[in-house]
Amino acid sequence: MTSVEDGNDVGQTLALIHTSPTLTPMFGKLCARFLPETTIFHMVDESLITDTIREGQLRRVTMRRLLALIESAEMAGADAVMVTCSSLGPGVALGQQLFDIPVIRIDEAMAEAAVRMGRRIGVMATLRTTLEPTIALLREKAAEAGIDIEIVDSLCDGAFDAVLAGNTAVHDRILSEALKSEMKGVDVVILAQASMARVVTAMPDGTLAMAVLSSPELAVKSARAILAGLNHSEPNGESVLVASGGAEARR
Repeated sequence: MTSVEDGNDVGQTLALIHTSPTLTPMFGKLCARFLPETTIFHMVDESLITDTIREGQLRRVTMRRLLALIESAEMAGADAVMVTCSSLGPGVALGQQLFDIPVIRIDEAMAEAAVRMGRRIGVMATLRTTLEPTIALLREKAAEAGIDIEIVDSLCDGAFDAVLAGNTAVHDRILSEALKSEMKGVDVVILAQASMARVVTAMPDGTLAMAVLSSPELAVKSARAILAGLNHSEPNGESVLVASGGAEARR
């Protein structure tokens, strides 16, 4: 269930928990770019998302299993843990309350950036189990900032099934068409799943009038800031966590 990416002994250790093995190369490259001194290891459990999709919701038993993985990562020496599946967001939020090490939600930095960038925000997803927690997170971040937002959501029917069938071209076409037709007039669009990020990078410059945010790079940059904050302690010995900043946007 677990794969390990070679790291070095310098700096800290970040564990990444995935629900698809296809995400490990992407995050491996991002961590090598933005966290070159950090040791990385990956933990993969596809059954977490399989169960969530089958049940149409994130069940308590699935959240408990996620928490067990986070605990395992901590016991393995992780200084922080990132969960890269947006559908597991509520379980990650629970983990943030229970563990002494930082537990990073993949879409949190993206939601914070979107709220800073606009009032009319588009949200795109290929699964309803991802769309709903992403919208809830956006509303939470807007409320924390004291900002009123309008959300325009799009569930890209058929895109996820296309990926499961190995037809990434159909997946990408459905998403790109929805971006151009359903997101008109929004200030910024967020892509609710990490697997959607490559669609925008493949589109020619100038295709879209709005900024589009995806979670992977923003989350890794957030992890970098958080890990850096762990190196600085208050006089009482408590660690200072550095808030995430910056935004990955393409116009």
